[in-house]
Amino acid sequence: MGMIETERAKGRIWAQLLRPLSMLADLVYPPACAACGISTGGHRGLCPKCWSDVRFIERPYCEVLGIPFSHDLGAGILSAEAIANPPPFDRLRSAAVHDTAVRSLVHGLKYRDRTDLAPMMAGWMLRASDGMVECCDAVVPIPLHRTRMISRKFNQAAELARHLARLADKPLLPATLLRVKRTNQQVGLGVRAREDNVRGAFAIARDKENDVFGKRIVLVDDVYTTGATVDAATRVLRKAGAADITVLTFARAFAETI
Repeated sequence: MGMIETERAKGRIWAQLLRPLSMLADLVYPPACAACGISTGGHRGLCPKCWSDVRFIERPYCEVLGIPFSHDLGAGILSAEAIANPPPFDRLRSAAVHDTAVRSLVHGLKYRDRTDLAPMMAGWMLRASDGMVECCDAVVPIPLHRTRMISRKFNQAAELARHLARLADKPLLPATLLRVKRTNQQVGLGVRAREDNVRGAFAIARDKENDVFGKRIVLVDDVYTTGATVDAATRVLRKAGAADITVLTFARAFAETI
């Protein structure tokens, strides 16, 4: 028996040994839809109704801002917004529109400590990244301020980035970009207020400049709304010498209130 066959045999044995534990876990924690909670056939999945509600962001879209087009206008087409107001990052990609089931997943991870959702969400993000994760040098999460980290216990962007880096086998830099200013919650703020709120909020950690200089960075957050947060973080990464910056989020809000 070759090495590959031996490893497969070991995997089958472990699966058989763990099956009773899995059945017991299903009795204690019955499989339920990750968005609405209705009973389903497996964990970390969506029921048919919630799955049909998910609006994945697919091509055709603006190559810079990832804004979907109603018609295919050809390769490399940019939106009017990207032309009139070019962002500081090179491109933005998001997995799905922030509504219904997707909003429930975001809120579950962020506010209800559903860190078990992060692997599934990161998988959707990897698919939506347009190959940028596979060719990047490092994955960097949008950080929380240390005082908010204490109250929140974890950073949802860091959880997504951790699983994304693991899936793509890429370096994760969780302590390179810091939030040095405690900002107010962005929820409910207008565009200008959001920009003022995050101005000067980020910095590169001391002696971490080489993590960024000349590198292709994927900057990860859970939701893209007005872009104020990622714009502020991107400018700091760019000032530190980042060669290419892709912003990658799980959800994208289009003229909606979160």
